[in-house]
Amino acid sequence: MQLGDLRNVYDADGPFATVYLEGRSPAEDAEQQVRLRWDDLRGRLADDGADEATLEALDAAVLVEDITEVQTDGRVLVANASGVLLDEAWDAALGEGDAAHHGKDPELGAYVREVAGSTRLLVAIADQQGAVVRRIVAAPQHSLDDRRESEVEPASEESVHKPREGAFSHNQIQRRADEAVKQNVRKIAEHLDEAARAWRPDVVVLAGEVQGRTALRDELTPALQEIHREVEQGGTDDDAAEEALAEQLRLIAEEVSRAHAQEVAERFDHGRAHDQAAEGPAAVEQALEMGAVASVLLEHQRAADSEAHLLRAGARTDAEAALIDREVGGHVAALLRFEVPDLPRT
Repeated sequence: MQLGDLRNVYDADGPFATVYLEGRSPAEDAEQQVRLRWDDLRGRLADDGADEATLEALDAAVLVEDITEVQTDGRVLVANASGVLLDEAWDAALGEGDAAHHGKDPELGAYVREVAGSTRLLVAIADQQGAVVRRIVAAPQHSLDDRRESEVEPASEESVHKPREGAFSHNQIQRRADEAVKQNVRKIAEHLDEAARAWRPDVVVLAGEVQGRTALRDELTPALQEIHREVEQGGTDDDAAEEALAEQLRLIAEEVSRAHAQEVAERFDHGRAHDQAAEGPAAVEQALEMGAVASVLLEHQRAADSEAHLLRAGARTDAEAALIDREVGGHVAALLRFEVPDLPRT
């Protein structure tokens, strides 16, 4: 995750209120449940010194007209006296519970871990005429989160069906069909390229009929071809097809996540061997102050001392955040852009 994406939050003036509302099953009394949960969190924040302007801004963000969405999706919110600075769906595992924090820095460690540990899939379920394109976020131990779906209509009005006969008189029809397919998949490829530039997926997945996805694969930009995968099962025809596709996407997300974790571990080992890694809060903080940190590495389950402060410093120096699948000194480490001598050691 690029911490710079949270720059507008970290650049604001504190103190900050940070709220986590876990997602729960929708219910007829969702409004009452959310109100009761929010009243409890609001009271905690008030007891910790949150001012009324901050609390009223959070009131407006939580107690919305479609409160069932808040109940179902969960929320992570950050606010100060000027208003709400962050309002995102919070895909915490059921049972983690709600939380509220008030202090000089936003408490976004849990949110950063969730985003850093997730896989972003740009999925095209294509045929030779068009495609359904989905942006999906897959987080470990959670259901797939469909963030957005769009449909790419055919670019050509010509039929994509080739004549069954091989006679010379059919050659022109066949050429028109081939050109129609090319125009259609080119339009889909352009749509994917535009979506990828805006959304930065970890992987592009091509699904659907063989001819459609094969033609689409050939039209992808080199950058998207490098991160693309193809699936042979599933689609949008019915519930069974959707479930088969979802299972394929889960497998791809798990594979991508494992590969990324392995890459982070290898980079950290290399960095430690070549004085381009920091370990422990004091060393990471010093490296951040020098603008030397490329990646802040967080353990999956345990937070470091002064973690909120470290993440804020990382956002201000355009560092990224990643998860490391091992215990490190002080529960935080960093990969460096350049060697920093005499860093504190844990």
